[in-house]
Amino acid sequence: MLERNGLVTVHGKPLTLQGNALKTGDSLPVFTLVDNELNEVSSSALKGKIKIFSVVPSLDTPVCDLQTQRFEAEAAGLPGDVGIYTVSMDLPFAQKRYCGAHAISKIKTLSDHKYASFGAAFGVLVKETRLLARSIFIVSAAGRISYVEIVKELSEHPDYIRALQELKKNII
Repeated sequence: MLERNGLVTVHGKPLTLQGNALKTGDSLPVFTLVDNELNEVSSSALKGKIKIFSVVPSLDTPVCDLQTQRFEAEAAGLPGDVGIYTVSMDLPFAQKRYCGAHAISKIKTLSDHKYASFGAAFGVLVKETRLLARSIFIVSAAGRISYVEIVKELSEHPDYIRALQELKKNII
């Protein structure tokens, strides 16, 4: 598996990302995640929608919580052909509990804990922790990556404004 060193840090300490280095224009890679009801969700099941993948290390941390709640709030103003997915290594049970505790209903939380195939396919699997690096990916309805942001410092927020501006380009 491809490894890239030093692209992300945690509290200034460099980490190693494993997997493909996706860029704009690339096709949506193949992956399988698990939803809150333990059903597998494959990349092929998400075809035909504009997709935002909001990737977080763990929903049980403050920045991940705020990132997820921010996209939940933004989802209310988006058309029905946009799917927002928060992806983490958290167990589906923890994701379901989190959604219930925070009234998350407009976005879907999906777990990569079983296969780590999303992390590897998107190049955000952190070797040292087996968590996912904080990132945002936008995929067009045609299945092309149109936006990639891998946040340099895992404890910092992504650029929400820029990601939402890029999303609007896909909606038009």
